[in-house]
Amino acid sequence: MSEAVHTSPLAHLDGSHDAAELSISISEVADRGMIDLRGEAGSVKFRQAAKTALGIDLPLKPRSTAVKGDVTVLWLSVDQWLVCCPRNKAAGLVDKLRKNLDTLHSLVVDVSDARAIIRLEGDNAREVMMKGSSIDFTLPDYKTGLVRRLVFAEIAALAHIVTDKPCTIDIYVFRSFADYTWKWIEATAKPAATIGLFGARSE
Repeated sequence: MSEAVHTSPLAHLDGSHDAAELSISISEVADRGMIDLRGEAGSVKFRQAAKTALGIDLPLKPRSTAVKGDVTVLWLSVDQWLVCCPRNKAAGLVDKLRKNLDTLHSLVVDVSDARAIIRLEGDNAREVMMKGSSIDFTLPDYKTGLVRRLVFAEIAALAHIVTDKPCTIDIYVFRSFADYTWKWIEATAKPAATIGLFGARSE
């Protein structure tokens, strides 16, 4: 019997763009496993069981993340997290979580194929994000580690600020919107479309 072969949502494209062509660099993060984890954040038993499986405390503060080694946990809501890891480790983490949470009210689902991840890198990454949403990415608390849901280019998305300097932002969109999102960013991030961000003005 033949085995299923993973194909990334943007495999039909070259997968990257050089900053010379755009005001930023964009690329697909193609080898990331994603696990939808749900449970009661107020339960000590739930948090401890999840930590034992993941090796990291779940982030409890809204729009925050927790990172240890190659595992990153994104806070999505008061009872939901997105666990990110190398794709080849996702199945193992799912098994560990289900075993540890077996007797607790919880949900663990491998959603690695549900979303595409597009990475924006460069000084104009925040500008491009603001062209596609109503969110002000220049606010002081929009720094490394912040994650939030938003409407980007008229579709549901998730943004994660990976680093501040250089500015690196991952955009998570549902797989069926991957091609549309990539082309939207291509058009919006062209040097001719650069408008520059307003900053504090000197009197």
